[in-house]
Amino acid sequence: MASGRDQLDEPESADGPEPAGGPAPRPRSRVAWHTGVVLVFALAGALFLTARDTADGQGDIRPDRGAQLSDVIRAQNTHNQQLTEQVAGQRADQDALTRGQSADARVKAVQDQVDALAAPVALTPVSGSALAVTLNDAPPNAQPAAGAPTAQPDWLIIHQQDVQAVVNALWAGGATGIQLMDQRLAPTSAVRCVGNTLLLQGRVYSPPYVITAVGDTAKLRSSLLAAPAVQTYLEYVSAYGLGWDVKARDRVTLPGYTGPLDVSFASVAP
Repeated sequence: MASGRDQLDEPESADGPEPAGGPAPRPRSRVAWHTGVVLVFALAGALFLTARDTADGQGDIRPDRGAQLSDVIRAQNTHNQQLTEQVAGQRADQDALTRGQSADARVKAVQDQVDALAAPVALTPVSGSALAVTLNDAPPNAQPAAGAPTAQPDWLIIHQQDVQAVVNALWAGGATGIQLMDQRLAPTSAVRCVGNTLLLQGRVYSPPYVITAVGDTAKLRSSLLAAPAVQTYLEYVSAYGLGWDVKARDRVTLPGYTGPLDVSFASVAP
């Protein structure tokens, strides 16, 4: 999504010149011209009849391309989810086979390293108290608050930067794990928006967007409200009715990340 959150001579005869002497030339024939006109009108009539029949229900002369695109996105979204589940199953099979080779000391040593890194890269479930933050577009009939300028359409929808601001603030507040919608976030996860939809790890979501973070709820809330980008968002909540809801939960369990973890370049953080 594009960013939308800022602080508030005479002409000769058509038949050529008349000769100096002798009879005037014969006018050009108009037969071909008349024939062409008849053909054009006949063709136009045929097209009109075809369009009328189509509009009577024999076809759609103005197909709803938006609906077609929506169907494509929905089908691809389902396909991507199926692939994710397939990858998760294959990863579990691979892990079981690897652990079955525990008699090999070299395999066991590598597996121990993998186990030690599983939690930091969000491959294992995490449980505990949590803070759930919900962001939503403003209602269609939203009116600006007193003193607020007339809203531009861009101000009334959730942007990529809004979701990113909440996620970053929760990490800064000590979250041990974050889930966006129904997907666990990994270090390689990227939050992107396309139009008015969220694209996350190959799947598409529409608002409202729910971000759930496990950790000390008081610290998470404090970090959330102290983030400048979140404070700006809250100004639009007050002025134009953007959706904002924060709830503490006693205990939740976030599943482990099941997507790919391909990284071309990486280094250990200090």
